[in-house]
Amino acid sequence: MEIVSAIITMLGGLAMFLYGIEVMGDGLKNSSGAALKRVLEKLTGNVITGILTGTLVTAVIQSSTATIVLAVALIGAGVLTLKQAVSIVMGANIGTTVTAWITNLAFMDAGGNWLLWLFDTDTLAPIALFLGVVLIMFVKSKKAKLVGDISIGFGILFVGLMSMTGAVKGFANSPVFMEALASFSNTPVLGILAGLVLTVIVQSSSATVAMLQSLSATGAMDFSGVYPIVMGINIGTCIVTAFYCFVGESHKDSRRTGVVHVAFNTIGTVAFMIILSIMQHFQVFGAAFWHMEANSTVIAVFQSLFNVFTCVLLLPFINQLVKLSVLVVKDEPEKETAHPELLTLTENLYISPAVALGEATKAVAAMGALARENFYKGCQQLKKYDEKLAQTINDDEDCLDQFADRADQFLIGLSKSIESERDDRQLDMLMQTVPNFERVGDYATNFVELAQRLDQDKTAFSESARKELEILGSAVIEILDLTVDAFANSDNDKAKAIEPLEETIDDMVMILRDRHTKRLKMGACSVSSGLVFMEVLTYMERASDQCSSIAMMMLARDNESILQNHHEYLREIHAGNDARYNAEKERRREQYIAPLKTVV
Repeated sequence: MEIVSAIITMLGGLAMFLYGIEVMGDGLKNSSGAALKRVLEKLTGNVITGILTGTLVTAVIQSSTATIVLAVALIGAGVLTLKQAVSIVMGANIGTTVTAWITNLAFMDAGGNWLLWLFDTDTLAPIALFLGVVLIMFVKSKKAKLVGDISIGFGILFVGLMSMTGAVKGFANSPVFMEALASFSNTPVLGILAGLVLTVIVQSSSATVAMLQSLSATGAMDFSGVYPIVMGINIGTCIVTAFYCFVGESHKDSRRTGVVHVAFNTIGTVAFMIILSIMQHFQVFGAAFWHMEANSTVIAVFQSLFNVFTCVLLLPFINQLVKLSVLVVKDEPEKETAHPELLTLTENLYISPAVALGEATKAVAAMGALARENFYKGCQQLKKYDEKLAQTINDDEDCLDQFADRADQFLIGLSKSIESERDDRQLDMLMQTVPNFERVGDYATNFVELAQRLDQDKTAFSESARKELEILGSAVIEILDLTVDAFANSDNDKAKAIEPLEETIDDMVMILRDRHTKRLKMGACSVSSGLVFMEVLTYMERASDQCSSIAMMMLARDNESILQNHHEYLREIHAGNDARYNAEKERRREQYIAPLKTVV
């Protein structure tokens, strides 16, 4: 009965540990998300850089599986190559050992030293919990909440660890427990299998190592029985990761990353096992070394040495590991996908909200570029209808519509993980920008329909109308270029240059409507082509309006007054109270309205 009670208590402690490490990891990655994004964006083909990146990211998010799943998502997004992902996998194995050193604090003996006493978990856990509660409940700040989450997670983690440690002390008197430990020492393969199976069940190598450290508190574990379990834990965690790579992601390089992780840890385990078995057989370091008590520190040291050794051993063979993964996951004939840059958003990116937000921004920028290109093709249709080009425009419009639906779902899901105010504003801007770019794409198909109508009616624009549309079209294409460029580069200076051009386009449309009405009255053009001309003007004006809306959202993201009342901002600059705006508007009028007046 006592053993059953101890097992239940240990499972409860394990649950608290897992929850604590998740809360702490979420707090860490949310508070350092921007830094993680910068690190990943600057990652190059340098393998050493990749290993350091994997180590750093895993140390922050406290999960090698999460790091590798994030790398897999970035492969699908086209940010990382397979070789870069493999180097991150190597680093993730090293980074995951940080947790063992954190949990090792629970087993330190203060020995009367006040500094060590402060870091003793009996002292640290309640302090961390109290500080976290104070920050979350009484400090009204998102940054304070993030720090509070980290502190709460840290405290819960140690409470769970202490619960596990207290539960297993009775195991030292259990014959079954002692026989199991003896079997691991005598048959290392059993230890490897035990570590592997337990890690697959728990789905966290950090939690499994923490359980092992708790069991070491019984004083009944020796080094020869512990090291096979640690190596089994490392194989177990890569099996968990491989599951995510194969089931959660269809990209072939993502599956290959899972293969490399399994191969990397398996080869390292076999190599280390052979070396340690030979050393133990010849009693290298003496018999006492192999039968010394394996406490928490010994486990942390061995796990770190094992992972660093495996990384150093296999570093020269990274290209061979990549080739092995290509042999296992072969290339398959793939249907060519139009605009793959619009297929990069996956829920796996939610692991790091800052990275997810960055990838979403890139994808929306790609959407804008495609919408602009489609709009330009639509303008070409107005000159001469081309059925093949019309089909291309319609196909691309379908891609834009599908992306808009996926982006909406992705951004809504991401909104639940956003913590910082700046990221929240960026997310709002993206959610409002997607429908604006989608409408620009819609206008391209409207042009196709209008061009088709002209073609079917065997009519065309008058020479004057054609020249006028050419000048207006060049202005609208320029404002689209300016908008897409400003958005893609987050350039607020270019965003400010959009409104003067938009107001100029509004003036041009007003002039052209008045002129065309006069032409219709004089019978200078047919009614059917005249109606098409008026509709074209409407879509041109609306496209520039979408650009103005995107620019306002960009500026509002960094300016509280514009965010609160962008209509007032527009009223002020339209009233002539901004010298820079006035100068830019005058330049645009000279550029476009002056030539328009020369058309007769």
